[in-house]
Amino acid sequence: MKKAVYPGTFDPVTNGHLDIIKRGSIIFDTLIVSVGRNPLKETLFSVKERMEMIRDHVREFKNVEVDCFDGMLVDYLKKQQTNIILRGIRTVSDFEYEFQRALTNRALSKEVETVFVMTSEQYSFLNSTLIREVVSLGGSVNQFVPPDVERRLKEKFKQMYRKNS
Repeated sequence: MKKAVYPGTFDPVTNGHLDIIKRGSIIFDTLIVSVGRNPLKETLFSVKERMEMIRDHVREFKNVEVDCFDGMLVDYLKKQQTNIILRGIRTVSDFEYEFQRALTNRALSKEVETVFVMTSEQYSFLNSTLIREVVSLGGSVNQFVPPDVERRLKEKFKQMYRKNS
């Protein structure tokens, strides 16, 4: 059985992420979508909230699990008894960044393999930072995220604006 981990921040989960999850669920017997806790990144949503948003949209895939992890990804892979990382690639700059990460992970654990999946064209420009920025400025992102994710984003920014007023 081939098991892979699709790690990420997913702050928030986008249609691009969901596309990679769907395609990864076809490639692997088990796909673990794992929300990383990165102390160097400030996130809008808590780990619990991000996991809930992902779970809401992967129920149809019986071989997809949602989890979270702290620390080194290579250690988490060992815990999950796999050596495969799934990553989505949107652009050439993504490839350069992901290539460096893949080589670093392999240097840390020589058994680790990273599988790159090209994103679908309609999602090639999407990233969570851009989506958060659009919503923070009052724009709509309904073509980039599921409706409930857009609603949560708007609620989150409304709370932040109330707090800062």
